[in-house]
Amino acid sequence: MSLTATELEELSLALADRLYIQVASWHLYLGDAGLAKTLAIECAARLDQGPEVCARQALEAVQVPIGGGSSRLPLARLLPPGQLRDLEDILDAIGD
Repeated sequence: MSLTATELEELSLALADRLYIQVASWHLYLGDAGLAKTLAIECAARLDQGPEVCARQALEAVQVPIGGGSSRLPLARLLPPGQLRDLEDILDAIGD
């Protein structure tokens, strides 16, 4: 399944407003962190694998620079567990 440019933008907006990374007690939404579009692109490339596999693989594929870019961590390590389920729900809604 491929997404149109409009659908990709809608997915990016949904991710931007709903998902966040957590560092200590701070929540930084993906839109504010500039990561929503990158995650949307990774998800769009994997939609045919189903929402659960797509979500996990896309979160592992997005590498987040930390410490001024001196290191990178997969986005999966920065999202709280409940956010994975939220991502799966968003992706499941696309498949419907």
